[in-house]
Amino acid sequence: MKFFSVTRRAQKYRSPSAENAMTEGVIWKSLLKFFFPLLMGTLFQQLYNTVDAIIVGRFVGKEALAAVGGGTAVYLNLLISFFVGLTSGAGIIISQFFGARNESETSRSVHTAIFLCFVGGLIMTIGGLAATPWVLRIIKTPEDIMGLSLTYLNIFFVSMVPMFMYNMCSSIMRAVGNAKGPLYILIAAVVTNIALDLLFVVAFGWGVAGVAWATVVSQAESMILSLAVLARSKTSVRLQFRKLGFTPHILIKMLRLGLPGGIQSTFYCLSNMIIQTAINSFGTITVASWAAFGKIDAIFWTLVSTMGVAVTTFSGQNYGARKYDRLKKCMWQAMLITFCMTASCTGFFLLTGQYVFRLFTTEAVVVAGGMQILRFLAPWWVSYVAIEVLSGIIRGAGDSFIPMVITLFCVCVLRLVWLFTAVPHWNTILTVLACYPITWTTTSILFLIYWFSEKWLHKREQISIPQR
Repeated sequence: MKFFSVTRRAQKYRSPSAENAMTEGVIWKSLLKFFFPLLMGTLFQQLYNTVDAIIVGRFVGKEALAAVGGGTAVYLNLLISFFVGLTSGAGIIISQFFGARNESETSRSVHTAIFLCFVGGLIMTIGGLAATPWVLRIIKTPEDIMGLSLTYLNIFFVSMVPMFMYNMCSSIMRAVGNAKGPLYILIAAVVTNIALDLLFVVAFGWGVAGVAWATVVSQAESMILSLAVLARSKTSVRLQFRKLGFTPHILIKMLRLGLPGGIQSTFYCLSNMIIQTAINSFGTITVASWAAFGKIDAIFWTLVSTMGVAVTTFSGQNYGARKYDRLKKCMWQAMLITFCMTASCTGFFLLTGQYVFRLFTTEAVVVAGGMQILRFLAPWWVSYVAIEVLSGIIRGAGDSFIPMVITLFCVCVLRLVWLFTAVPHWNTILTVLACYPITWTTTSILFLIYWFSEKWLHKREQISIPQR
């Protein structure tokens, strides 16, 4: 296979100086060289739910579209985001040890991280299945889509272990500067997902159950391929199954860095669930419009979150190598690049939004509702850029607590205040959605204040560097 031949060729360059390109050279070139394969991989990952939404929206109906998106998507994001946030500390630790050229600790970190994902995935599957009926009622899922939502989620939770395992393996590859490996794996998985969506939904008529099973199979394929790539690696991130298990001091470091991220992601999603509850009160048409907009919105979030991953990896490696001046230069260059991409994305969707919405639905009322949401929120996307760039660099440098505090205050406190004070007086969909630009702007200002204080850079945890 071409993928494995590329991997074998890459393995010839095993010296730390050759692999660790993000600590050397022109910063914006290093970022973009890492960013674009990562972006392509993230876009292909977004195709999982996007293809699901297109197929059920076109071939099943608006109820199925609302069941696959809407509240179910928010609920899944809550659980997945907590665990991904929790394990984000693993990527930071691995990139720091890799930047410090500490091969033994890098290897221990890899095996601890993968085993953590296996155990966590099992727990998430059991807990998710048990909590699903209760959560769907809490968020006021409309009765006409309750059964479809239950069906979709009960099948989807089977994919938790392979999903977490793949995400961790790809995080390990990216932590050492390899963004192409996850991309190739995702391309294969998305092709499988699309083929199975068409087979299960269009040919077999399985509806939302079909897209759920297609996702399960595709995620399992991603896991198998990514584990195989790490097992064949000749570098310090090589996977040896007999070594899987927890290394206590590594696990403690991962959890200390990752737990604030997990808490932050959880409360971020909880606030979105509260917002989703308010949106659900406007009926199925509004839920379907919001679900369709979510697929457009996901493209913007893909851009900025990908840059967030890129700067976190860059920060982790350069922090481990003690090249702190590169972190400051990275901020300005990453900010400019992300501002330009956000402006382009906003202009494109404002011009083409109606055509994009018709990919998901043929009902004019759903398209009109989606366009109303798009015109209101898209111009505010630019206010989120500083959050992703600054928080990524700060976390890469090992400070995850203050970003959590800032986000919790803005996301939890300010959004809840808005929803429980303004919305009852002006009960419209746009009033509900206004909480997003308000909190994005406030959060960006607080991150900028913390960045220029440089207190994040003074919280330096020493990374051991072996004697040469």
